[in-house]
Amino acid sequence: MPYKRKKYHRGDTHLKKGWRTKRRTKDLDEIDEDLKDENLKSLLNQEVDLEKPGAAQYYCVHCARYFINTTALKDHFTTKVHKRRLKALELEPYSVEESERAAGKGSYVAPKKRKIDTLTRDSFDMDTEISSEAKVAKGDA
Repeated sequence: MPYKRKKYHRGDTHLKKGWRTKRRTKDLDEIDEDLKDENLKSLLNQEVDLEKPGAAQYYCVHCARYFINTTALKDHFTTKVHKRRLKALELEPYSVEESERAAGKGSYVAPKKRKIDTLTRDSFDMDTEISSEAKVAKGDA
């Protein structure tokens, strides 16, 4: 009589997909590092790379995704996935200091909420122009 296969793990595919690293995206703390000014400038103004979608010119920093054109990028900004990512980035990422406080070395400080807006290449260029004009005005005074 042949051996009958037992189906102990037939419903585990949804669990397995969560742990796969084939299409793994950046974690929130890595994206928080990308949102700092020195990294943000290089990510929004990337060189042309024909291997990436849209030649690496249409990039969403918050979701760490490339898009093929401006229309696809702007449509992405209105999606629920992007809005959820912005909401998740509002809280400060988990830090070493916070883990030490949790271990009993210090008192608890609640993570601060931040206001995160969608950043594009155009909006980032306008922000840097405004801040450089303000610096020039301060230097003249």
